[in-house]
Amino acid sequence: MNDHFLNTRIYAKSTVGNEALGQSEAFLSFQEKLSRVAGVNRPVLVIGERGTGKELAAIRLHYLSPRWREPLVTLNCAALSPTLMETELFGHEKGAFTGALRQRVGRFEAADGGTLFLDEVGAVPVQVQEKILRVVEYGSFERVGGSKEVDVDVRLIGATNADLKAMADEGRFKRDLLDRLSFEVLFLPPLRDREGDIAFLADHFARRMAMELGREKVPLFSESAMACLNRHLWPGNVRELKNVVERAVYRSKTHIIETVELDPFHSPYAPQQEEKQRPPAAQPWQGDAIDFRQQPLKTAVAHLENYLVQNALKATRYNQKKAADRLGLTYDQFRGIYRKYRKDAKHSKASGFKGSRDA
Repeated sequence: MNDHFLNTRIYAKSTVGNEALGQSEAFLSFQEKLSRVAGVNRPVLVIGERGTGKELAAIRLHYLSPRWREPLVTLNCAALSPTLMETELFGHEKGAFTGALRQRVGRFEAADGGTLFLDEVGAVPVQVQEKILRVVEYGSFERVGGSKEVDVDVRLIGATNADLKAMADEGRFKRDLLDRLSFEVLFLPPLRDREGDIAFLADHFARRMAMELGREKVPLFSESAMACLNRHLWPGNVRELKNVVERAVYRSKTHIIETVELDPFHSPYAPQQEEKQRPPAAQPWQGDAIDFRQQPLKTAVAHLENYLVQNALKATRYNQKKAADRLGLTYDQFRGIYRKYRKDAKHSKASGFKGSRDA
């Protein structure tokens, strides 16, 4: 592996000044896979939780490809209604519908010769997926309200945090399109699985914020502050970490950061809202401490499920992927159970779900 590759995989800079930074094995492995597929003229799927940097990965894929001189066009599919999606992607002819006063070029035409990045690709309606599949297969489409074939040469990159395989099983995502998009599937590691990167990124964001505020001394995290950052599970990943660190630097009166606030909405003066009636949260299973003969079936099963999830988290030092493997679950299945009990815990002081460290 040459020095140039080592350098490029550690620091991936976009044209808008955002960086993908890291030094963990998980991060470097992801960047290596990305760099290998970047030069191959095939679709790529980038899958990861919110805040992990899916758009930065798409930008890097484009600028490491032979298409780097051509346009990189992006579209957040979740931000559009189904009725607007088709015309946004494929354009429309004059008079195609009320208000179509002129011909409009869609994102596929705008990206001709370059790359089209579809963020939240799982939000694309099935009827529009048919048309996307045709472009991927044959490189042509018709504008809305038109009959003339438009030829384009576009590389497609999709990103999502949804389970597209499950959506395909349920008929909400075309399996043919999924097969075509998944020439290579890149899974962005969540921040909690990037060992060592929390401190690395925190230092980077703190330095940059200090410069922005005009402070001369380099910010340093106290041992307790860094321990707090390392304990957190970071559901918002790098985006959340950046916000927490910048807030800590801004609030600190010295260059030593003693405390970090993970939840800016926590306040004794926060307005109290009336809670809707909720079913009782599942309690941790404590063997004979619970008389299952007196429990409804669903409640008893919930107790046991909660207990098993807690034990798996503790046994794997709160690594959710390893906990999922330990329980014989997929990561998405485990996250669904984890979120359910974490949500219950927020509404019940008696809840024993201790696997969550985001509180």
